[in-house]
Amino acid sequence: MWSLAGAGLVLLLLVVGLSALFIARRRILQLRAGGIDVALRTRTGEGARGWHLGVAQYRGEEFTWYRVLSLRSGPNWMINRGDVEITARREPSLAESYTLPQASTVLHLTRQNGLELEVAMGADALTGFLSWLESAPPGHSVPWAS
Repeated sequence: MWSLAGAGLVLLLLVVGLSALFIARRRILQLRAGGIDVALRTRTGEGARGWHLGVAQYRGEEFTWYRVLSLRSGPNWMINRGDVEITARREPSLAESYTLPQASTVLHLTRQNGLELEVAMGADALTGFLSWLESAPPGHSVPWAS
């Protein structure tokens, strides 16, 4: 009796685990179509931790970021081009370089509401991000120059 219940429990856990892997794989594949690899963290400062790997996409005036392993269907962060400013740029520390996309540059961003965050991306993604950020619609000014 116990062995049958144990086998049923193991089978149930296996099905749930495989389903979660399938959903995660599907999400990653969907996001990678037209997305770029970007790491993001909201805790800033020397020695801060908390980098999260994700995929970002451009949606007009917004830079949407999706955490890779998340059950959330929408973006985890949305950055509007008009309310963000790059306040610093740096190379990742040796400890950070293991968790960030290869050959990343870290940008310290400040939003108009005072919220600070950091994003890290490779050279090609960085060029695209800076171009997107600087290409404000006609009649709008860009609050910074890099």
